Amino acid sequence: MKISVIGCGYLGAVHAATLASMGHTVVGIDVDAAKVAQLQRGVAPFFEPGLEELLLDGRATGRLSFSTDFAAAAGARLHFLCVGTPQSKTSDGADLSYLVAATEALLPYLAPRAAVVGKSTVPVGTVDMLSGVLSPRPDVLLGWNPEFLRQGTAVKDTLVPDRLVYGVPAVNGDAVTAALDAVYEPLLAAGIPRLVCNFATAELIKSASNAYLATKLSFINAMSELCDASGADVTQLAGAMGLDPRIGSRYLHAGLGFGGGCLPKDIRSLRVQAAALGVPSVDRWMEVVDSVNQDQRSRTVELARELCGGQLGGRRVTVLGAAFKPDTDDIRDSPALDVAQQLAAAGAHVTATDPAAVNNAWLRYPQLRFEPSTRHALEGAELVLLLTEWDEYASLCPAAAGDLVRRRTLLDARNALDASAWEAEGWTIRGLGRGPARVPARRGGDKIRISLTPQ
Repeated sequence: MKISVIGCGYLGAVHAATLASMGHTVVGIDVDAAKVAQLQRGVAPFFEPGLEELLLDGRATGRLSFSTDFAAAAGARLHFLCVGTPQSKTSDGADLSYLVAATEALLPYLAPRAAVVGKSTVPVGTVDMLSGVLSPRPDVLLGWNPEFLRQGTAVKDTLVPDRLVYGVPAVNGDAVTAALDAVYEPLLAAGIPRLVCNFATAELIKSASNAYLATKLSFINAMSELCDASGADVTQLAGAMGLDPRIGSRYLHAGLGFGGGCLPKDIRSLRVQAAALGVPSVDRWMEVVDSVNQDQRSRTVELARELCGGQLGGRRVTVLGAAFKPDTDDIRDSPALDVAQQLAAAGAHVTATDPAAVNNAWLRYPQLRFEPSTRHALEGAELVLLLTEWDEYASLCPAAAGDLVRRRTLLDARNALDASAWEAEGWTIRGLGRGPARVPARRGGDKIRISLTPQ
């Protein structure tokens, strides 16, 4: 099948590459000429494990191409809308202008009985609005196929998804279902579950899923504050809770909280939708979830201040992590960079490092100092904060790191480290929800020269 993918950001680029790997002929279309040029060379414009290999393979087989010209979509049987729906600059609602513009630009190139299928996360009512845009072409089919990929595992999530969801109209719904079944034939043959529903349900599924995950994260983070106040250990608390099959352990890990381009905007968009539809309970619930998440950032700054004796001014602080989560270079609404900025505003001399996101972060936050090398970033630090839980940081050698810093004090804001191993090497270590920093087993001690994890 010839397929077009409109919008080649995280969602679109991954979707186009994976569709080509299934044997379809795919053209990706984006208005960003620099991004298209990179993709044409088989180069991923962002860090995503496994994507570049798929791009190179698709280009080599001739099944995958990219263009800035919407005319390249002519003749495609199915068109996926994958453009961004960011939070509006003037409200908490979603900005649908890019989606509307893409649909209008596609309109002249739609073949008879072609299908236009959205994948972007949108508020309820968006499909009905796009039906109006497509009204000059009543023969064109319209559907919605929400995505559930996660940055860092986007390729796997697309090729081996938990489920496929089809939002279809009351009229011609079977035709939309048949078109999507033809696209996803290899996945359906592998036993991936498929749910066919109406448009409103398909529009809500992604937002509802993200809202639930955000709720679970904010709940355990609220419990971490209660643990600090009571002397309990949130990691043990979460471990015991996670053994209950009704609760489960995923997304029950206390720490700095969530960020990125999806969860924050989706819960805020859901608030706007709930208020508009007269459902105040969802509005209030999401307000609390968002508030708890934001509070984790200021709470981390106050814990850093406490570990510096009440004064951050003039302290040399090293921040491990700039991306909003590991295995991506995305810095959108990064909790790590938010904390780094707050520390710098309080007068600390902040050095931040990250395995993938240093360049993106430096361009966006020139007021902060960035260092690509973990070793160099640690040199002379009086306080170290682990803010993005990359494997590289979780596997650091406490003795070797101790040889580099001026003061062996660490705030593990992701609860990713073995605190006892660091304490054994003379570190004062504090986690969120794990009580006050304990006196280390030994301070100073023998200087053990062990290399840090290679860069």
